[in-house]
Amino acid sequence: MYKKQMTAQKVLCFAAIFVSALVFLYSLGIMTDLYDSLYSTMRNPNDLTQTSVPGSIVYYNMQEFNRMFLVASIGLILLAVLLFITNTHSRRRYYIGNYFATAVYAVAGVALAVFAHTYIEIFKGQFLQVDFEALKEHAEMWGTLYTESTFWFDAHYAVFCLLILVCVLLVANAIWKTSLMKQEAKLVQEGRRAEA
Repeated sequence: MYKKQMTAQKVLCFAAIFVSALVFLYSLGIMTDLYDSLYSTMRNPNDLTQTSVPGSIVYYNMQEFNRMFLVASIGLILLAVLLFITNTHSRRRYYIGNYFATAVYAVAGVALAVFAHTYIEIFKGQFLQVDFEALKEHAEMWGTLYTESTFWFDAHYAVFCLLILVCVLLVANAIWKTSLMKQEAKLVQEGRRAEA
């Protein structure tokens, strides 16, 4: 049973690195279409009310969120690395550091998913209020991207579902490990009693 659990913990630690990198890449990509289609519609970046496309201010509204999201995704990668620093991927017995690394990653991952989901839904609503007729005219006139697609907003469901799944599995793995450690300690005690 220990072999299966050890394999599972190694796979989950690598999954944490992978999904953290995926969140980072998503944080880089979420503004791509908005930049390509809405940035040039702002006639005067110092006065955001001067736009050729009503509603295009969503691009500027998202800037601060995107900055925080990017920093948080880098932090999540560092927390995933902490799993390896504490040898959570290979340790036969867990110690306080292993439980700490697992708990911190899981809490941070779920918190980031909830935080980002809340804001992404708000900004998706703002994006859907863009005057797409005016955006189409602007795109044809200036040769910029025209899109009504909410792909980058909707992709967060898949990204954050994976993140939350890995967080839940890491916690479940820690519980499984604790159970096996208790069973092992019980068997050792029973063996000592039998010898005495």
